[in-house]
Amino acid sequence: MVINLTDLKEYMQEAILEPLDHKNLDKDVPYFAEVVSTTENIAVFIWENLKKLLPTGTLYKVKVYETDQNIVVYKGEETISEK
Repeated sequence: MVINLTDLKEYMQEAILEPLDHKNLDKDVPYFAEVVSTTENIAVFIWENLKKLLPTGTLYKVKVYETDQNIVVYKGEETISEK
């Protein structure tokens, strides 16, 4: 096991749900006051927040599904859109 799932759930709560869930991203999340709230930028935001909390080297990628046909993958340096 790479990471305890209970710990991962707490990290995800802090890094993703608390700052983003049920929020108007452009008005309620300071990060998006300066950055356009595209799916690609949301993936970067999640990556940056999770990377601060997870043990070094455990975060491989962030995958955000905007729709079933619009998926963004971020691996820390480049954004890949999947269709």
